[in-house]
Amino acid sequence: MWHSHFWLCASLRERLRPLRLFTLTRRVRYLLSSMSPHLISRATILGTGLIGGSFALALRKYTTDLYISGWDRPDIIHEARSRNILDEAFTGDLAPALRAADLIFIALPIGVTLDLLPEIARLAPKHALVTDACSTKLRIAQSVAENFSPPSTALFLGGHPMAGREVAGIAQADADLFLNAPYALIADSSIPSDSSPSERDPRVSAFLKLLEKIGARALWLGAQQHDYAVGMVSHLPQLAAVALGSFLYDHLDENGLPITVAGPGLRDSLRLAGSPYSTWRDIVLTNREVLSAALDLFARRLDDLRERLNSRELEADFDAANELYKLLRAL
Repeated sequence: MWHSHFWLCASLRERLRPLRLFTLTRRVRYLLSSMSPHLISRATILGTGLIGGSFALALRKYTTDLYISGWDRPDIIHEARSRNILDEAFTGDLAPALRAADLIFIALPIGVTLDLLPEIARLAPKHALVTDACSTKLRIAQSVAENFSPPSTALFLGGHPMAGREVAGIAQADADLFLNAPYALIADSSIPSDSSPSERDPRVSAFLKLLEKIGARALWLGAQQHDYAVGMVSHLPQLAAVALGSFLYDHLDENGLPITVAGPGLRDSLRLAGSPYSTWRDIVLTNREVLSAALDLFARRLDDLRERLNSRELEADFDAANELYKLLRAL
């Protein structure tokens, strides 16, 4: 097992518009936020679906005097306003949405984020902190290096909340989505490794306090380290669920067998199979080297299990899986 892990790490190192909408019922909050002494008093959320909508709801529930704006497609913005999530809403042109922001939280698909980062870097106020919630980080970090250069631009902090659901969309948004969830933050390689994350910049410290308030657990990683780790514990399980689900679907008979005799165990195993391809397309494309190597190793493990079906050696695999299950339950 260890030599396989080493091989994977080594191989990776080698290859490595303008319609403006307003919520008119929150002018008091606007005035309060403009007088707030905090570094982050105005937050703009780009993308108000599951993650962005949940972040807005969490800020609304667990912080005070924070003025929250949102930017998205008109239909999504309309739903966000109907849920009383936003103080101010924008669609179309980015400039009005970013103009007064202290915090810009990008909760858009990876491809859209990559397309918009140059414009965000140009338009974001220089005092602002820009952060994203994308599920892969290496491509984002490369684009950030090309477009952000503080103090001439805003400061960028890569991030990825390890929270979500198999069904996306603002209808699923939940203020408590981030409670006790790991929140990956991407360390700046130019900062000495022995420095405290909170010493990097006061804006980062302010964002860490927000994460603490909404219940998330900050975890600092490098971009490549992040993509390897989430490839193994998030992206690979998603593809495994897709493989099992599509395999069973292809073997359904006219009576619905075999799934008509399935119990809750199959539903638990296939929860991730409910996630649509549109959610995962950019993730797979931007982490395909990690996923390709991980799938190779996983296929070898399946071959090993087949060889052990008539052997007591199979017990060792169950024991290892049981121990991992206990570790997950203890987190």
